[in-house]
Amino acid sequence: MATIKCRNMTFSNIQAILFDKNGTLEDSEAYLRSLAQKAARIVDAQVPGTGEPLLMAFGINGSSLDPAGLIAVASRRETEIATAAYIAETGKSWFESLLIARLALDEAEKYIGKTSSPLFVGSLEVLKSLSETGLKLGILSAASTAEVNEFVKHHQLSDYIQLEMGVDEGPSKPDPILFLQACKSLKVEPSATLMVGDAVGDMQMARNAKAAGCIGITWIGKSDNVQGADVVINQLDEIQLVEA
Repeated sequence: MATIKCRNMTFSNIQAILFDKNGTLEDSEAYLRSLAQKAARIVDAQVPGTGEPLLMAFGINGSSLDPAGLIAVASRRETEIATAAYIAETGKSWFESLLIARLALDEAEKYIGKTSSPLFVGSLEVLKSLSETGLKLGILSAASTAEVNEFVKHHQLSDYIQLEMGVDEGPSKPDPILFLQACKSLKVEPSATLMVGDAVGDMQMARNAKAAGCIGITWIGKSDNVQGADVVINQLDEIQLVEA
């Protein structure tokens, strides 16, 4: 059991901490922006007029990415469905729209490449120091499990991360079942587990699962993106262990 302090909040009897990936540990803005732009161009080439509305739906405004937008927080399946909905508005059948959306996202991913984005400054050091205290650490992401696995492998985090969990089929954030499943895998109680994330969905998921606490991180200073957090931080190293 550990005591964790973040700014003016103290969390006692903590056994595990779950981290989101995109926007929390991984500085994925450039990758996600490029992915959204490429996917929108591919769809627009087949279904003219859908490109601009899709970019807005993805959360792309010029050269900036909305950290609360679709491409930043949704699972791959959710992104496919949302993209297909814009295509279907043009009169195409639902199944054709889904196929176009799926293939466009596949092609965009291949074009952009699967190289993992960089870790945010200080992420590795925080994971290492927390792990050394005996806390169980996991990643719970809306990205696919394969992407989470690749992220951990690329950044050599396997010594610190005990759970690599993404969203494939089934529920996505903010469904609390994901948090409960993660806790079960780590053999810890939700009431002894903290959630660290950069989106409202992370906060809602953990709160509804009766987590020990919700730590919102906003590297860009937009606290609205983590509404519902018990405490909001701007750097991961604000997660501090209180010595017994």
